[in-house]
Amino acid sequence: MELSQLEVFLAVARERRFSRAAEKLYRTQSAVSQTIHKLEQELGEALFDRSSREGVLTDAGKVLYEYAEKLINLRSEAAESLTELRELQKGKLVIAANEFTALYLLAVLAEFRRLHPMIKITVERTLGSHIPDDVLRYKVEFGVLSYEPQEPALHSVVVYLDELVFVVPPRHPLASASEISIRQLGAESFVAHTVSSPYREKVIQLFKTHKTPLHMDLELPTLQAIKQFVAMGNGVAFVPEISVENELARGELVRIRVHELQLKRKLRLIYRRDANLSHAARAFLKVAEAVAHEHKGRYRFHRES
Repeated sequence: MELSQLEVFLAVARERRFSRAAEKLYRTQSAVSQTIHKLEQELGEALFDRSSREGVLTDAGKVLYEYAEKLINLRSEAAESLTELRELQKGKLVIAANEFTALYLLAVLAEFRRLHPMIKITVERTLGSHIPDDVLRYKVEFGVLSYEPQEPALHSVVVYLDELVFVVPPRHPLASASEISIRQLGAESFVAHTVSSPYREKVIQLFKTHKTPLHMDLELPTLQAIKQFVAMGNGVAFVPEISVENELARGELVRIRVHELQLKRKLRLIYRRDANLSHAARAFLKVAEAVAHEHKGRYRFHRES
């Protein structure tokens, strides 16, 4: 039983005559009759009462009519849904990011929502070390990383350049300095993140290299908590620059350059190399590239080999 047969069946049932159904379908009456005959043979049931001059349905025909209508309607709905996906009138995009890398997404998401408001987007908070695996296992379509993925099955695009910065509250004794040495930080009380990272390990190693004690007396679970705690006058911190742009602009925190410490990092948008990206995902890449061209500065869109 094929959908094309059901279309002919529905036409005859609705027009009540084989001749009128043939005209509507732009087919010969003989072709319509043959299609109905073949369908009846496949089903083992008569669908029309041949004793009537009109196309009167038998009980079997009435049952089939309901199902045929549903199937044809479902086909139409499927075609319409695919069209909506192509035209970005519907769809879903899932992106994995950690607390830090999610900050890059804000500008891109704002523009994407402006252009494609019907697309549902979910940003799942995930540990950075888990993101490549989430992408490879099809749990998400994109991931945002602060390090270069080593999996050859992943494709990456550099989308932002960030830097680890040293911040203090405005009334801190060092707040007026434009640049300091790492040795001047030996007596400071640092507020750290509870989740370790490669950059935290680099900072620890740098302090060891310069024979300077690093006092991490307090660990907090979010960047927001760290920023707020330091702004209240409780210690100092190393944080991603992108996370404190607003606080620096408002004067709630002060950034001081540490001569020996220059930790820059690239944020990357990753996806499966062999992926057949959804229409929403391809649109997202275009928006990310457009945002890079518009904002410039630290925003990038550089595909890595």
